[in-house]
Amino acid sequence: MNILRQILPLSQQLSKCLSSVSTQQAYSLLQRHVLSPPTVRTLSTTMPRAELMEFFDDKKNWGEQEVKHGRGWTKDDLRIKSNNDLHQLWFVLLKERNMLLTMEHECKEKMELFPSPERLDKVKESMDNLEEVVRERNRAYYELETGSTGERPGKVVPNELGIRFYYRAFEHVIPKFANRKWNERHKFAFGGTAVRKFMRLYRERLYNEKRKLRNRERNEVVHLLRRFPNIDRETLAQRFPSVDVEKLYKLDKIRMNQPVKSST
Repeated sequence: MNILRQILPLSQQLSKCLSSVSTQQAYSLLQRHVLSPPTVRTLSTTMPRAELMEFFDDKKNWGEQEVKHGRGWTKDDLRIKSNNDLHQLWFVLLKERNMLLTMEHECKEKMELFPSPERLDKVKESMDNLEEVVRERNRAYYELETGSTGERPGKVVPNELGIRFYYRAFEHVIPKFANRKWNERHKFAFGGTAVRKFMRLYRERLYNEKRKLRNRERNEVVHLLRRFPNIDRETLAQRFPSVDVEKLYKLDKIRMNQPVKSST
């Protein structure tokens, strides 16, 4: 109704003036009264905030032991979103991560407990899932248009110490054979007595770490079977895939006086 009240008098005024003014003058009059009215405000749905308090959590959560929060974004949730929604959600998650990191640092400085630290893990998981969904769409688009994934090529190569890593290629202005700085920094080869000795000790260290981890898991399973003889062995086997739970359960020192349950 307010719009009609503004348009009706204007239309009557224009009908009287069009007979005596030119087309350019009529357009300037219409632009001055309709296209840019001085009383119209731009609609805003969010409160503008340009202050450092956006890097901090809500004040009602300060000093709390636990903050209520939801779950992270899964890939199935993100796949039904549009590209525009994913773009906006990325900046929302980025802003949330910056806020949580600021609050975590502030709590460490004041020797206080950071409430619900699992929020950082959920935000990181959501951002990783979002990035993976975007990469899936990019791969599908490039495979449909060009027949390739569109991602940077890469391969597993050794460095100067013989340690293998995944190298992702990227474009250079200078060709590879003429790029002296690139060739000096990227040497995908190794050799020499010192390097071979290093690789032998390095592989020995990795083997010892795997062996210690396997022994720790085995001892933990033995402790659980001694303390809880009726524990679900299938769940225990899923929790510790490197340990043969059935073989340990048949040991006399674990079973003690408990009868062995038949598999049938």
